[in-house]
Amino acid sequence: MTAIAISAPGGPEVLQPTVRPVPQPGPGEVLIRVAAAGVNRPDVLQRMGFYPPPTGASDLPGLEIAGVIAAVGPGGDPELLGQSVCALVAGGGYAEYCTAPVGSCLPVPVGFSMAEAAALPETVFTVWHNLFERAYVGEGETVLVHGGTSGIGTTAIGLCKLFGIKVIVTCGSADKCAAATALGADLAVDYSSADYVEAVKAFTGGRGVEVVLDMVGGDYMPRNIECLADDGRHVTIAFQRGAKVEVDISQVMRRRLTLTGSTLRARSNEFKALLADEIHRTLWPRLADGAWKPAMDQSFPLAEAAAAHTRMEAGAHVGKIVLMVGWAEGTHVMFGGSGTGGQSRG
Repeated sequence: MTAIAISAPGGPEVLQPTVRPVPQPGPGEVLIRVAAAGVNRPDVLQRMGFYPPPTGASDLPGLEIAGVIAAVGPGGDPELLGQSVCALVAGGGYAEYCTAPVGSCLPVPVGFSMAEAAALPETVFTVWHNLFERAYVGEGETVLVHGGTSGIGTTAIGLCKLFGIKVIVTCGSADKCAAATALGADLAVDYSSADYVEAVKAFTGGRGVEVVLDMVGGDYMPRNIECLADDGRHVTIAFQRGAKVEVDISQVMRRRLTLTGSTLRARSNEFKALLADEIHRTLWPRLADGAWKPAMDQSFPLAEAAAAHTRMEAGAHVGKIVLMVGWAEGTHVMFGGSGTGGQSRG
């Protein structure tokens, strides 16, 4: 099969097409003929040498895919063969074939293209776990999300609107703020020209937000805490401006704040299967109703992975960037019957 390998840590040019053996699914796994693979910030970090794959995972980049199940591992259910799925994987997505734990697979929602389906797993799993589980955000609350036009940001906007949650986002330009507002953000703050802390206070009548979803870290952390209402929850999922922060712990105590965070890639297959099952039961019926689709930026052929990374690093994208394998371009699932994954979804 053709795959995109990292020849050495470095810039986008180190992403090189190569020929690899088709991987074989083990127990509890399926082999997916990849139609599309999402491009995410962790892929960029892995390419640069800063985010190595977990032990036992493929060295190829790519954390989310969509395609068709081509084989099942020993003891697997043969009825899964031919089903259209999207899947969260720990690596290996930039390839024509990729193995995935069966519990991390979800059916491609009806009416979604393969590109749209491939744009779901990494950001949906991340947003769902961190906003709805770790921060237990609920209807009527308000969330602050940094990077409002990123894959995470646009997904957070969409899911918040589905569940009656107000969402404030920060963006780096007026154009991006306009894009975020068009996607449903209740307020978009241009951090290059305005103080987002003041904007949050003004929007909430001085109360602050119940939840901050942060991927910036560094000097944003104390400012994020200023944005929190009493009993607020701060969830860290990345630290683009640095991992070391200074926090006034007296504020945390006095205002009963919760500071938490998570990474997803190294979590166990069992955990990811439970997360997938909750998402399937709670969110997937809304997608079948057409209530939300991911914001799509641009698609690139698999062989042009370097160009896709160049676009992501330029920061001009709005929504998800995906890589396409030629056979599946434009493919949609137009009818039901694509059940999948763990026992509860088979």
